[in-house]
Amino acid sequence: MSRRRRAEKRQIDPDPRFKSETLAKFINKLMLGGKKSVARRIVYDALDNFSKKVQIEDPLEAFEQALENAKPTLEVKSRRIGGATYQVPIEIPANRRISMAMNWIIRFSRTKPGRSMAEALSQELADCYNNQGSAIKKKEDTHRMAEANRAFAHYKW
Repeated sequence: MSRRRRAEKRQIDPDPRFKSETLAKFINKLMLGGKKSVARRIVYDALDNFSKKVQIEDPLEAFEQALENAKPTLEVKSRRIGGATYQVPIEIPANRRISMAMNWIIRFSRTKPGRSMAEALSQELADCYNNQGSAIKKKEDTHRMAEANRAFAHYKW
């Protein structure tokens, strides 16, 4: 990691179908081995199935709502103070919130057995849209951990 200056954020191109940078970032996170066309097909199929499941006309709007429901606001970071390590709750920056929510949705979709990735992803997105499922549980666990360690919040810097 450079000590001289912050690395500049790269601008990514929006996805071709919905013209959304958030969806393009999601596709990039889902991609394995540089196979972007495969990742796009999986995401687009999942969005079509997902919009049918929740009966919404605009799949992008529903996707963004599901992502919003899965975003955490607090997390804990380890801080070493005087020989003891404390779990200090901190607020999460906006870009990391989005990244964490995307990673959780993708990870829990991959762990669903006996389904294609598009089916599993559409199911996980539907669960997030309805405020249930594994990604929402992970978010609640993260918030619960931060709430339990609220006594150490004064160590935040």
